[in-house]
Amino acid sequence: MKILMLGWELPPHNSGGLGVACFQLCKSLASNKMDIDFIVPYEADHNIDFMNVIPAIPQGVDSILKSGIAYDSYKFIYSNGKVKDFNIIDQYHAYSFAASKIAETREFDIVHAHDWLTFRAALLIKQKTDCPIILHVHSVESDRSGSEDGNPMVKEIEETAMLMADDIIAVSNHTKNKIISDYNIPENKIKVVHNSIDVITQDNNSLVNSYEFLKYMKSRGYKVVANIGRLTVQKGLPNFLKAARRVIDVNPKTYFLIVGSGEQYHELVDLAAELGISDKVIFTEFQRGQQWRDAFKIADLFVMPSVSEPFGLTPLEAIAFGTPSLVSKQSGVSEVFKNCLKVDFWDIDEMSNLIASSISSDALLEELSNRAYDEYRVMSWQDSTDKLMNLYRHHKTLAEAAR
Repeated sequence: MKILMLGWELPPHNSGGLGVACFQLCKSLASNKMDIDFIVPYEADHNIDFMNVIPAIPQGVDSILKSGIAYDSYKFIYSNGKVKDFNIIDQYHAYSFAASKIAETREFDIVHAHDWLTFRAALLIKQKTDCPIILHVHSVESDRSGSEDGNPMVKEIEETAMLMADDIIAVSNHTKNKIISDYNIPENKIKVVHNSIDVITQDNNSLVNSYEFLKYMKSRGYKVVANIGRLTVQKGLPNFLKAARRVIDVNPKTYFLIVGSGEQYHELVDLAAELGISDKVIFTEFQRGQQWRDAFKIADLFVMPSVSEPFGLTPLEAIAFGTPSLVSKQSGVSEVFKNCLKVDFWDIDEMSNLIASSISSDALLEELSNRAYDEYRVMSWQDSTDKLMNLYRHHKTLAEAAR
C-alpha cells in the first residue's frame, strides 16, 4: 500500500520528539511493506533508506529549526496580525502549496499528515484527489501554549482540518480527550495509537565525559536530577524548580541538570536565582549526540513535569540508559509506562517528596531502574503499526467502493 506522509521534521534535523516519533513509526510501517513518500519542508540529507524523503521547498533546514514553529505555535503570528520572524507564514503556505503540487505527480492510497503545520496541505490534496486523509495529532494548540486560549489562527486550522478529515489519530487518551474538549470532535472519529520507542542497547558502562564536574560531585556523594527537553510553558519547569528548592532544603547534596533551549530559558535562569538555587542548577541549552546521551547517563532520576504532554518519549529514552523517571500524570506516556513514579504537575509538595525520597535510597532507584528496563526492552512499534495498517485498509476499501 502506498502512503503519502506529510511531516515537518525528521532526524537528525529535528528539534523535538515529533521528528523522532515520525521516523520510528515510518520505519516500522516500512518493515511491514508499506511504501512511504514523506514530504518535508526543507532540503537535507537524512540518510534514510526505508522510505522516500521528498523536499517540498528548496531551502536549508536551519530556517525551519530556528523557527521552532512545530512546537511553539504562538510564534505563528502576532496578536496584532504581524508576522513575528523567520518568515513563518510564508513557510507554512509554501509547504502546503508545494506538497499539494508534488501529490499531483504521485500515486498513493492514503494521506497521513502529522500535526497542524501539515493539515492545510492534506486538505488541499484531498480537494484535488479525493484521497482519504488521516490526521495524526501529536499535540493540540492548548498543549503547546500551556493555556486554553492559545493562538486562534492555529486553533482554527486544527478545528477545520479535524472536521474535514476522514479519521484522526491521537497519540494518547490524554490527547483524545483534549481534542474532544477543545474542538467538540465526535469521539468515534478519534483513534488512540500510542507512541512507542525503538529499543536500543546502550553502553551504560562507558565513562561519562560530557559532565566531568557532575561526575566528580557524584563521587563525593551528590545526586543528579535531570530534565531534558524544550524550555517552554508546556513543560512545567517553574514547578520543577520550586520542587528543586524544597529538595535541596532536605538534601543539599543534590544537583539539578536542565538540558534544552526555548523561550523560557532566561525566565528559568532568573527563577533559579530568585529561589536561591543557582549554584545547584546547571543549564546546558540544547544538546545532541554524546552530550545528550551523557545527560541521561549522569542522572540518578529523570523528571518530566509537563503541564500537558500529549505523549512524552523522554522517560522511555531515559530508561534506555538505566535512569528511572518521575513523570507528570498529565501525559500520554503515563498511560503506557507502568514502572515509573507519577505526580500531578501542579503538586509541588508531592513532586519534591518523590524526588527527595527516591534519591535518598539507592535501593529504590535500582529497583525502579530494573523494573522499568524490563518493561522497556519488550516495547515495540508493532502494535501501533498494526492499528494504523488496519485503518489504512479500511479507508482504502471505502475509497475504492465509492469510485
